Amino acid sequence: MEIDLTGQVAVVTGASGKLGTLWVEALTAAGAAVAALDLREAPDTAGTEPETGRVLRLTADVTDRESLRTALERTCAQLGAPTVLVNNAGIDQPPSTEGGSWLFEDIPDGLSEAVLAVNVLGVLKVCQVFGADMARRGRGSIVNIGSLYGNVAPDLRMYAHLPLDPPFLKPPAYGASKAGVSALTRYLATLWGPHGVRVNTLSPGGVLGGQDSTFLDRYTSRVPLGRMARPADLTGPLLFLASDLSSYVTGHELMVDGGFVSW
Repeated sequence: MEIDLTGQVAVVTGASGKLGTLWVEALTAAGAAVAALDLREAPDTAGTEPETGRVLRLTADVTDRESLRTALERTCAQLGAPTVLVNNAGIDQPPSTEGGSWLFEDIPDGLSEAVLAVNVLGVLKVCQVFGADMARRGRGSIVNIGSLYGNVAPDLRMYAHLPLDPPFLKPPAYGASKAGVSALTRYLATLWGPHGVRVNTLSPGGVLGGQDSTFLDRYTSRVPLGRMARPADLTGPLLFLASDLSSYVTGHELMVDGGFVSW
């Protein structure tokens, strides 16, 4: 069954990132007009993709409520009132020999504060602007992008082969932030359910994308389906939550992890 979002207006934050690009492509392919928000400036392509959906590129900062209000005004003026919101903007630190490494007690305050400011407070602020507008209009679906690591701790043995001293640590603020996103989802689902707005979390597991072979072997050995996620594995769940196919689903966290948390 194909999902048809013709006539819907979607907003995607962090739209220029790896997953953000995927969400924008999936939503436009389903027929939605999309306001693609990111810190990085991009050309306005509204009206240039008539076969699928339109894309309006907007510069906005999820930590700045005023810039979000401006983005909402432009979205309404050029595309219409948003009916779908994908809170995707986030800060992560994948395992790499090029990044810094710290002992837990030495993790810089600035790193933790930046992760929490974008990943949790940013989602809150976007919902205060775009979600509240949906609630006033009595219609909408919000999909907050969570993570596997909002539910389980990173297995540091997967990174033990990286030649870093001290050894690589996934920032603890990342998992804390994604757990916070799930809690915020439940809060907003109860707040806005009576106003016709559904709020859910989509939490991907690891997504294939240039990881080294040792990490791949260690990670996939922990996945019942035996592999990392491919982009096509994520778009169906997103469109399900965005569309009326999930009309009786709210306050839910949909894990798309190949069964990782089952063990």
